[in-house]
Amino acid sequence: MSPATPHPSTTTATTEPWTLSASEALAAFRSKDLSPVDYLKSFIGRITTEDERINAVTEVVEEAVTSAREAEDFYANATDDAVAEAAAARPLLGLPVIAKEKHALAGRGLTQGLLHERDTVADHDAAIIARIRAAGGFVHARVTSPEFSCATITHSPMWGVTRNPWNPDLSPGGSSGGSGAALAAGFAPLATASDIAGSTRLPAAFTGTVGYKAPYGRIPGAQPLAADWYRGDGPMARTVADAALLAKVMVGVDPSDHATTTSPGFLDDFNPAEATDRLRGRRVALCVRLGDFPVGKDIEANTRTVASALESAGAHVEEIELPWTAERIFETAFTHFGHLLAPAMRKATRGHQDTLAQYTVRFMADAETVAARRSFFAGLEMESQIQAELASAMDGFDVLLAPTSAVAGLEADASYLDGITIGVDGVGREDARSGGESGNDGGDGVRLDHYWQAHMTMPFNICNRVPIVNVPSGMADCGIPTGVQVIARPYDDTRAFDIAAAIEAMRPWSGLAPQ
Repeated sequence: MSPATPHPSTTTATTEPWTLSASEALAAFRSKDLSPVDYLKSFIGRITTEDERINAVTEVVEEAVTSAREAEDFYANATDDAVAEAAAARPLLGLPVIAKEKHALAGRGLTQGLLHERDTVADHDAAIIARIRAAGGFVHARVTSPEFSCATITHSPMWGVTRNPWNPDLSPGGSSGGSGAALAAGFAPLATASDIAGSTRLPAAFTGTVGYKAPYGRIPGAQPLAADWYRGDGPMARTVADAALLAKVMVGVDPSDHATTTSPGFLDDFNPAEATDRLRGRRVALCVRLGDFPVGKDIEANTRTVASALESAGAHVEEIELPWTAERIFETAFTHFGHLLAPAMRKATRGHQDTLAQYTVRFMADAETVAARRSFFAGLEMESQIQAELASAMDGFDVLLAPTSAVAGLEADASYLDGITIGVDGVGREDARSGGESGNDGGDGVRLDHYWQAHMTMPFNICNRVPIVNVPSGMADCGIPTGVQVIARPYDDTRAFDIAAAIEAMRPWSGLAPQ
């Protein structure tokens, strides 16, 4: 499919309950046109019939039926005033949510994809799970991630290979690949995700869904790695409005996470229906390569089409350059990982290295190798330089628009231990089947020493006070979606959601893979 091909449109979707967005389902619950039980059953049916080919679901949570029945009883008997009060106090009432397996559910397994943790049981809910429950939502299924969420593919000895519903030969990305695949396959309207180097945005891009990377401190995480300023939990969904709906439930101070910040009025002024009208006069910086990332021709074309749509709606779009290289971003981030994440992983896996996936072993070794030649303080110096360069580039602009990944797709079962060759079809492969040479010729035949250098998300974990919404930008030549990152200035979340919603309105997208 060429980059100019229009998005699959929501106007062609069927009327099956599982095709409804969370916002549409809530409206139907409140008007008594849809039962939360029927909505849940439609997703369980989808999982039963479709997950064998995708392998995204680790378990179905049976107690979800009880939660759906309680919501059904409420809507069936509530007055209009009671429904209105519930909409404010419990904004997710009756909605099923997919949970990334790393997000703990009390009394359920908590493995992080590690074989040696298969008997570990969580003794409490993760903070974001507790907030979903308090808002009237419930977890009906849990989904896969790579070991320790340390890869941008999703397979492990624990769970096997998770595949992209758009093209099962390719990966849904990682580490929140199970969430992205489940959303695109119609297993849920909402999902939890996490992001330390692109783990929300990359699977959102590869599956045609929406992912929000919150600024550090917006959303509580689990200690001790909640103290890592690269990290952040957050929502994925099939629409920008739904991502905002779940984000509003997740944000705010939590005593378990010292880094969390107050978020009064968070997204209160976000109105997706008005997003396009609010574009006029907005200043958008367009940066296609973020320096020298080897962006494929189809990804570049889709990104420029999005920029043109914004300009045609009244935004001022200006193309800029950033003085970055994929190698410098990698070195900076892996210095950080080598001093923080790798030691945590070593401690958690000590004595069990023979059971680990090869990519986990390689991640620790690569991070430790980079950190061995650079002190923690030297890493901070590199980070501060990148942060200053981004601040300078965004001065005078409301948002920065950039592709989410330079590579259009990853092989579903690959581990990329010895680098990546990006073929003429935009797919990154483990070997040199595509005849790649070292260098950058627009993504066709490029060989990179490390496959993380093919993703354009890590700069914004280094600069982790900026909010980002990934939104679909089109289709890649390899048959899966592409995405763009809408990056706003620090803690200006509404602006990122506004521009993302405008893109969605101008280039409609169903968020569901072809059936």
